[in-house]
Amino acid sequence: MSKNGNGGPCVQRTEEYSFDPVRSLNRMVSEPYYLFHLLVFFSYIPIRCSAFQIISPSRNSLLLKREIQVFVAYCVLAVVKIVRTESWESFIHDTLLFAKVFLTGIALVLDYHLALWYALAFLVIHIIAQQPPYEGLGSSNHLTPLQLEALLTEGNTSRFWLVEFRAFSTPACVCTSSFFPELSITYSNANLSFGTVDLGLFPNAAERFGIPLGSLNQLPVYILFENAIEVARFPKFDSEPYVFGPTITKKLLCERFELDKRLLDYVNGK
Repeated sequence: MSKNGNGGPCVQRTEEYSFDPVRSLNRMVSEPYYLFHLLVFFSYIPIRCSAFQIISPSRNSLLLKREIQVFVAYCVLAVVKIVRTESWESFIHDTLLFAKVFLTGIALVLDYHLALWYALAFLVIHIIAQQPPYEGLGSSNHLTPLQLEALLTEGNTSRFWLVEFRAFSTPACVCTSSFFPELSITYSNANLSFGTVDLGLFPNAAERFGIPLGSLNQLPVYILFENAIEVARFPKFDSEPYVFGPTITKKLLCERFELDKRLLDYVNGK
């Protein structure tokens, strides 16, 4: 942890985020969210072996066909997702969702009591555990609301501040948690700074920056400040909270805040 030129705490990262199999395996066995899912998924193996000796050969044949179909469908969806995804957090979230749906479905073929047990187990995991977000901050500053207000009002700070307001209790914030650090590494300089405010820790800051706390499903929200004045916001908050909001990507963030055109001209002094 260090301080940058703007006075805020910042975690520097010199490399692009990359997938480390050893580190990911370690997280799977140490994070409750991953560990509980693995235990539930692998519980199907002894259950299936026991069922093989009990149910009839015709039922076994039908179940085997359904298992093959489910496995192929899951692999296809996983390949499509890994090609289209922009973060490992989003890939893990979606593939786990596919696996839970398929496992519950195949359990329903075996016995509806087993399907109900799996549905209950996944519900309990959803309540007691949370998918861990991306851990790095890149070149951005992790700020409290008071620090953000102080930085915006001081005349010797960056001309532009792009601030992410997030709450890791929402899946969307977890799935996009690596976007902002990667953008900060690419675009951060003396005139453009990046900051994050966790509304899960500081819910009172939501009203100050015009973010309805009743619309947490619309987080994360990104606000661009120029000389302490808000000049852009994405996404726009609707009067009625939406269920399926816009899909946030790194490319979309660049386009909405013109990081590749007008804003870069400003920060480069043109």
